[in-house]
Amino acid sequence: MENKEEKELLEEAADMKEQAKKAIQKIKEKVQEEDTKPTSSLNLRTILGGDFLTAEMVRRQIWLIVLMVLFTIIYVASRYQCQQDLIAIDKLEKELLHAKYKALSSSSTLTEKCRESHVLEALKQHKDTLLHISDQPPYIINVPE
Repeated sequence: MENKEEKELLEEAADMKEQAKKAIQKIKEKVQEEDTKPTSSLNLRTILGGDFLTAEMVRRQIWLIVLMVLFTIIYVASRYQCQQDLIAIDKLEKELLHAKYKALSSSSTLTEKCRESHVLEALKQHKDTLLHISDQPPYIINVPE
């Protein structure tokens, strides 16, 4: 009886050992260093789950991905630079407009002060000056060539 139980236990152990070997073999078959090929059917689940982005596919397309990232960075940087330039142009246009208004104001003030009536009033107020209005018309000087 004891011998029979031992045989059964040995058979069970051998059976379990064989099943363990089969399980390990199946695991080894499933686990490979290389990823499996993606399924031919693309559906929303595989896209959202990221199953179609296998390591092999990413490795094949790495330079395309790097190029796309580089172009994206260049696009964002140039857009930022363009916005900064537009802000600087707007600021300079406002400054130019302010300078034009100031020059126009100064020019009108100078024109007003240079009028003959203002000059005559200024001469009358300063009696100590030797300047006066000429009584004679201006002379034309002819220079021979």
